[in-house]
Amino acid sequence: MEDWRNGGFGLYLHWPFCQSKCPYCDFNSHVATRIDQKRWQAAYLAEIDRVGRETSGRVLNTVFFGGGTPSLMEPEVVDAILSRIRATWPNANDIEITLEANPGSVEAGRFRAFAEAGVNRVSMGVQALNDTDLRRLGRLHTVAEARAAFDVARTHFARVSFDLIYARQDQTLEAWRAELTEALTMAVDHLSMYQLTIEDGTAFGDRFARGGLKGLPSDDLGADMYDLTQDICEAHGLPAYEVSNHARPGAESRHNRIYWQGGDYAGIGPGAHGRLTLDGVRWATVAPRAPGAWLAAAEAGRGEDPREAVTRQEQADEYLMMGLRLRDGLDLDRLRALSPSHPNPRGLAEMADLGMVEMDAARLWATPRGRVVLNGVIRALAA
Repeated sequence: MEDWRNGGFGLYLHWPFCQSKCPYCDFNSHVATRIDQKRWQAAYLAEIDRVGRETSGRVLNTVFFGGGTPSLMEPEVVDAILSRIRATWPNANDIEITLEANPGSVEAGRFRAFAEAGVNRVSMGVQALNDTDLRRLGRLHTVAEARAAFDVARTHFARVSFDLIYARQDQTLEAWRAELTEALTMAVDHLSMYQLTIEDGTAFGDRFARGGLKGLPSDDLGADMYDLTQDICEAHGLPAYEVSNHARPGAESRHNRIYWQGGDYAGIGPGAHGRLTLDGVRWATVAPRAPGAWLAAAEAGRGEDPREAVTRQEQADEYLMMGLRLRDGLDLDRLRALSPSHPNPRGLAEMADLGMVEMDAARLWATPRGRVVLNGVIRALAA
């Protein structure tokens, strides 16, 4: 059996447009005054056809519309894309189709149309339940609008997730405790929580480099917030199944699990990455990043840059790096089939002695203590 089948097959579609650019965001997102959505629709359909010819007959487990703000797409575009997807691949009986949304772009009619098109899960970028911090983060919505948008989403979709950012300016541990507790009262079944990081090339990065952006929590306080998040979510029945993601049993993101479990995924849209195994070779794919460049390339018949083969050693490194993010860890036989030298015996012994990892005959996983410093653990275990 080809290794990717252990993880499944998914499709990621990138919509690069937003209403505004958040100052912390380093994703491939752009603000445009005019978007020819019919032209973009035709480009997505052409790329689906192209990738579909290479992967014909595979069962598609998940679809993820990411961005950007995909909830700004016209429902007719989403419907056309999903119709073409159903005509291109056999769909799993329980296929998960996720669309990212920002609260400011939520309309009841639009969400109803997305659901009718086949979307069955929404991931909402709430980011904070504090109006002052929402403004600091450059968000266009208020807490009241976020709550209203969540209620609309719950009306139309069985599964709704939302994102929160912590370790924000002037945020205290008790303020985060109150905010997270409030979030957990919203009948949520999946939460993604990310510590605010200051990335080069963002507005926050530029401000920080000039000596601005005062009041950021210390590393120790950030670690305390992470630990508190684990405790509160566990107590509310949403344990961490991955470093930054919490869910009630059965509500985990199936699409993201494909990444973490080393499955295959096609990436379509500006800057989208993919991993595709074809004729026994695993390929890394990436699309042109600039929206105009991708659109022209897709219209010309190939909306991606030249592919690069991924060696078995690189596959093992990727599986180690991604699999250890999961609470239940990774399959040791599968890892060693990719590379007999993985995991590094000396590093494994050291990490086990420090209480950073545990293992049994079949699996290797990071402990709660190890997940806090996961990058260091992975470096020690890589051959």
